[in-house]
Amino acid sequence: MIVLKILVVGANGQIGKHLVKQIQDSGEHMARAMIRKQEQAQYFKDLGAETVVVDLEDEIEEITNAVEGVDAVVFTAGSGPNTGKDKTLMVDLDGAVKTIEATKAAGVKRFVMVSSFDTSREAIQAASSSFAPYVVAKHYADEWLRSTDLDYTIVHPGLLTNDPGTGKVNAATEVERGEIPREDVAGVIYGCLEDDTTIGKEFQIVTGKSEIKQALYKL
Repeated sequence: MIVLKILVVGANGQIGKHLVKQIQDSGEHMARAMIRKQEQAQYFKDLGAETVVVDLEDEIEEITNAVEGVDAVVFTAGSGPNTGKDKTLMVDLDGAVKTIEATKAAGVKRFVMVSSFDTSREAIQAASSSFAPYVVAKHYADEWLRSTDLDYTIVHPGLLTNDPGTGKVNAATEVERGEIPREDVAGVIYGCLEDDTTIGKEFQIVTGKSEIKQALYKL
């Protein structure tokens, strides 16, 4: 069995915490949690995960150091709903692009991006004035990732909830809008890391009737 070491960028976010726990609980892989503040570390240390303190507004070299020695990178960071357009630009766009470039610089190939449900030009035009900057940031971060030779997967989750995960999703290039627990988004990310057939694919996910492994296999 190959043990993967996975860098989770945005580990202190809700999806990130679920993902690190799932990785550590698997007994098969190991997580390295990238966090912004040292005081966030205890949760991850209790799970037995590595931690590295790096801010996405730091230089690429510092992010590259965090990537060194891992087998895969997951970007699940976000500026959050209560920050301004400046933070959306610095984290959701520039932070994502710097992480992609750091991954390339460290010689790591596998990259999973957690995006927004719809990052098309049409979605930008339809978004509210407050939400549009986020969709724009995600649109161009996704475009940047597609232009690389990384083994990428782009996951577009529906409306996020804190409900317990069901382990069942609907996944396709396009699905009807709906909700999905953050715990299940983490489960999908974990599933992608274990399923190389998801490389080069991007898809939307909402709660559904298919077990996660089965839903990913059908993509």
